[in-house]
Amino acid sequence: MPKFYLTTPIYYPSGKFHIGTAYTTALADTIKKYKQARGYDVYLLTGMDEHGQKIQQVAEARGKTPQEHVDEMAEEAKKLWKLMEIDYNDFIRTTEPRHEKVVEEIFDKLMEQGDIYLSEYEGWYCMPCETYFTETQLVDGKCPECGREVKKMKEESYFFNMKKYANRLIDFYNQNPNFILPESRKNELFNNFLKPGLEDLCVSRTSFDWGIKVKKDPKHVVYVWLDALTNYITALGYLSEDDSLMQKYWPADVHIVGKDIIRFHGIYWPIFLMALNLPLPKQIYAHGWIMMKDGKMSKSKGNVIYPEALIERYGLDAFKYFILKELSYSQDGTFTPEGFVERYNVDLCNDLGNLLNRTIGMINKYFNGKIEAFPQNTSTLDKELENFSNGTIHSVEEYFDTYHISQAIGETWNLVSRTNKYIDETTPWVLFKEEKMEELQSVMYHLVENLRRIAILISPYMVHTSQKILSELSIPQELKNWESMKKYDEIKNIKVTEKPEVLFARLDQEEEIEAIKNMMK
Repeated sequence: MPKFYLTTPIYYPSGKFHIGTAYTTALADTIKKYKQARGYDVYLLTGMDEHGQKIQQVAEARGKTPQEHVDEMAEEAKKLWKLMEIDYNDFIRTTEPRHEKVVEEIFDKLMEQGDIYLSEYEGWYCMPCETYFTETQLVDGKCPECGREVKKMKEESYFFNMKKYANRLIDFYNQNPNFILPESRKNELFNNFLKPGLEDLCVSRTSFDWGIKVKKDPKHVVYVWLDALTNYITALGYLSEDDSLMQKYWPADVHIVGKDIIRFHGIYWPIFLMALNLPLPKQIYAHGWIMMKDGKMSKSKGNVIYPEALIERYGLDAFKYFILKELSYSQDGTFTPEGFVERYNVDLCNDLGNLLNRTIGMINKYFNGKIEAFPQNTSTLDKELENFSNGTIHSVEEYFDTYHISQAIGETWNLVSRTNKYIDETTPWVLFKEEKMEELQSVMYHLVENLRRIAILISPYMVHTSQKILSELSIPQELKNWESMKKYDEIKNIKVTEKPEVLFARLDQEEEIEAIKNMMK
């Protein structure tokens, strides 16, 4: 069985997770479910990045110790992933002994081999990004990453010799053109950081103490990125007594990250791995952001939306459908209450829900709910639909395999639309009236077969809807798996449900738009 190891970033627990964080995790979980459906042994890692000055300050402001704060946040995160039915294999926390012990050893190892040296750092520090910048990197005197105020700081620090590995990384980029996805992000890294020349990286701090101590110099704590990035291997047991997971799954097949942290994953992480003499991950995919109409989500703007409220009101499948569809590959997406309600009513209720209800209603009316076997005689329209359906499966697989999840969903909904159009083209009610029962039987068979395929195609991100469709059509277990879609004539002797449940009830547009606006904070 082929192996597939994928990761989310480990999230920074300075506040409650919004739909942006939920998107990244839903994306990774969808890829996992798809790969499993294709026969892979998949391992999904997520977790929390719990050290740093910002966490220390947030905890103090709440009247908590940093450990109390991150413990609470970890429970909140696990509760959200449970609500979202995220099927992760491990949840790594950087405050766990299994992580801290290995980070200490990694730092020691890198010091001993001369990759880390002691010096003094002076630069502009951005607290939210936990990153130093030079004067020339600032934009209008502010952080180039988040646009916030920066502070001039000077302190003794350990540095990682990035220059030593820069040419090796450039060679790796050239030899592995699909290492960073999408290509636009790779070009950014190459042109903005690698081409001008890498600066050595500050990897320790002395101005706060909430972090992993440098074993040989404990007044220093390991700086966030050397601590956080190594989670992808510490979780697998690197440098531990039991490193069987490391042997089995490393290198990672794909790290899923947001575009704001691609520099750390696309430059620092590969160089750390080179220094440790470990294989590099096969791919890093940096997705865009979910934006609001007035820009990025921000509490000060009152435009933050959290997944719990949307899931509670509209269901998990509708929530996942929206966020995964809204972000095209390499692009940002926009969340609006109007857009959410429209997608729900048009895509889910009108297109998919009505297709299932119409089909079941007609089979009950014309054939007492029964579909017996693949018809002997099929029409040109039937053949066209079969070909369209076969082409859709191929396209969806190609899109999933290259992480174009929004496009994979779009292709599936093209099949939903084409199947609805097929009803209008074949006019089953006319066939029944004219007693053309053989033709009518073929139409019903093709409708059920397409719905079966649609249900399987949506199963990585709409599990409950998929199961409901397959159940209401009484599809046998052996025809519910991915491989079973490759044949079009396997359905035999099924009886659909007499009273189909409504998959998605139509929403009152004005009322629901107002309800979503009230969820924003």
